[in-house]
Amino acid sequence: MPLTFTGDPAITPTLRDGILDVWTDVTNAGGAVGFVAPVTPEDIRPALLRQFTDMAEGRSRLVVGYDEDGRVAATAFLTRNTHRLMTHWIWLYTVMVHPRHQGMGYGRDLLAEAERAARAMDGVEAIRLGCRGGLGLERFYASCGYKEVGRVPDAIRVAPGDDRDDVIMLLTLT
Repeated sequence: MPLTFTGDPAITPTLRDGILDVWTDVTNAGGAVGFVAPVTPEDIRPALLRQFTDMAEGRSRLVVGYDEDGRVAATAFLTRNTHRLMTHWIWLYTVMVHPRHQGMGYGRDLLAEAERAARAMDGVEAIRLGCRGGLGLERFYASCGYKEVGRVPDAIRVAPGDDRDDVIMLLTLT
């Protein structure tokens, strides 16, 4: 059953908790979404609240995918670049699909929905994202139309002695 996507949903306690659950479960399953396992929802809560603040201030948008039971299954944040010379592209952050829904094509669906949302934003010509090397993520994003445009070797320290490349991907919308 396909996910149902909503852009810019109202932030409710149910949505907040659903995103926290997805973010926690994705991280604990080894996902590269800004944290390293093990984590709890309380570890992630401050980062999510910062995202909600950015949304309230008009700097960020949220795309949420819901499963057939109405639970949060996938999310992505589209964040405007505030540098005055770079406002023609946005960042795509925290792209994640709950582990129970992975392998079903929902990641592609989420990226397509994020692209639709970006195309609806005035003046946006490209989407940029960073991903952690060593997990094959750059191949996945490339298969969805993103192009690797940069790589910073060993920029992400997952653990002492475990450094990963920061891979920069770009999807041009024009």
